[in-house]
Amino acid sequence: MQDSLKGQVAWITGGGSGIGLAGAIELVKAGAHVVISGRNIATNAAALAQLQALGSAESVLLDVADKHAVKAVAQQILAAHGRIDILVNSAGINATKRNFDVLTTDAWDDVVNINLNGLFYCVHAVLPAMRAQTGGLIVNVSSWAGLYASKLTGPAYNATKRAVLALSESINMEECAHGIRATSLLPGEVATPIMEKRPVPPTKETRERMVQTEDMGRAILFLAQMPARACINELVISPTHNRFYLGGLETPPPAKP
Repeated sequence: MQDSLKGQVAWITGGGSGIGLAGAIELVKAGAHVVISGRNIATNAAALAQLQALGSAESVLLDVADKHAVKAVAQQILAAHGRIDILVNSAGINATKRNFDVLTTDAWDDVVNINLNGLFYCVHAVLPAMRAQTGGLIVNVSSWAGLYASKLTGPAYNATKRAVLALSESINMEECAHGIRATSLLPGEVATPIMEKRPVPPTKETRERMVQTEDMGRAILFLAQMPARACINELVISPTHNRFYLGGLETPPPAKP
């Protein structure tokens, strides 16, 4: 394990809150320079202030669904720092009305554009630099739903998060000879702001029993500190009190005829 990440540059999408911010906090504390990106100016600014109190960080406004903007941000980071050692693809959304009886084609497109297309655009943007430096770590945040489809998460989320597994495996197949490794990070229920988008948001007590964002931050740090010779292909993390096992999940109410 390499305790210090000093000299490394990390780019975290969706880094203004939730899992992305938790990962950014741990990487900054370990000595990396961290660039967070996100779509909300105020969220980015608040996260950046927190990160700069701990170490070296910057933020940039970015919608990962915009492939041209993604390429420009990658080039901006490379121009300023000369390298990108770690990419954490944490930007993700889900539709509030998410099941087939209420899911719209526009909502489907929104989820696919962020969770899958945006993730691919970021990977595509960093691979040339990682090849040139003969190394790099890509952490793609998938989900428990990427392994076990659920009515709770809905078809768009289920499909995109499962696709992340195939994309990560493709990176490892094609890029391992260049020293590049990818991990699919598959959390079960994590107490993040996206919980408010659920048809039935979980109670405070329920969220306290979930995996917490700081737990995910430590998981991202663990991946970043692994020696370059070791690839963690998939890392699954669930609450000990796992409601997917216990049958205590809130299911969306049926649509009215």
